Amino acid sequence: MPRRDQTLSGYQGMWLFAMFDLPTDTKKARRVYTRFRKNLLREGFTMMQYSVYARYCASEEATEAFRRRLRKEMPADGHVRLLAVTDRQFGKMEVYLGKSRHPAEQPPDQLLLF
Repeated sequence: MPRRDQTLSGYQGMWLFAMFDLPTDTKKARRVYTRFRKNLLREGFTMMQYSVYARYCASEEATEAFRRRLRKEMPADGHVRLLAVTDRQFGKMEVYLGKSRHPAEQPPDQLLLF
């Protein structure tokens, strides 16, 4: 399998973030919250922090396809933000667990089918 630096430029790959605050004050609101969260997981997003999920996309076009799908599942109430950053920008993120610095997540290996 090719190494990451051989497959995609740091400017081609994108990370799509979904950040949200949804109401959970009623049983119905909790169901909507759970449905939205499970949809993110089905779409390949990973929880980075509470209510902050991210997914690697190989291109800006793929990122837009995920945005369109998420817009269809948007809850009626609450606050949702979608943010796309390049893999290069994502790699500059500083990650700390306590005071200890850790590297940012790596994009998944890409499969090449011919």
